[in-house]
Amino acid sequence: MKKFLIVGLGNIGDQYANTRHNIGFQILDALAKDLEAKFETEKLGDISRFRHKGKTFTLLKPSTYMNLSGKAVKYWMSQEKIPLENVLIVTDDVNIDFGSIRIKTKGSAGGHNGLKDIQEKLNTQQYTRFRFGVGGNYPKGRQVDFVLGQWNKDEESQLIERIPMATNAILSFGTDGTNNTMNHFNGK
Repeated sequence: MKKFLIVGLGNIGDQYANTRHNIGFQILDALAKDLEAKFETEKLGDISRFRHKGKTFTLLKPSTYMNLSGKAVKYWMSQEKIPLENVLIVTDDVNIDFGSIRIKTKGSAGGHNGLKDIQEKLNTQQYTRFRFGVGGNYPKGRQVDFVLGQWNKDEESQLIERIPMATNAILSFGTDGTNNTMNHFNGK
């Protein structure tokens, strides 16, 4: 039986809920709700497990804060004995148009501190990342305020259709493989 670790990046705490930087948490929450799976607080994060089409998915929302996500990823890969090729990191990206999806099997952190820490802890750039576009509509020098800011009304209404597409992409990663998932979902 194949096992997958799906990691949604975000920050814990009410002040970060519903912010652009927490889209990874938001997508995992929606997926768990759709499959009637519950999150439980465990070591280094909140964990939810479910089976889908013969595959076992472990969802992780690290409690280490965004910039130290690698510690939780490394721990749960080891704990669940999940190989690197079955790990998917779900995160925000200001360099992609709002709501667009880009899945890649390797690459740089692109200035994202959560991805940077994961690369350092895993000692590789060869892991699959799922970047959800949050857009880059912010004044120069205000990126932190933008990503830690709440969704605006227009974005919230569009998330209603974008988040289900994202959850479908995650399930596809486990059931249809990385290449098929990239071909079907990238740019949508």
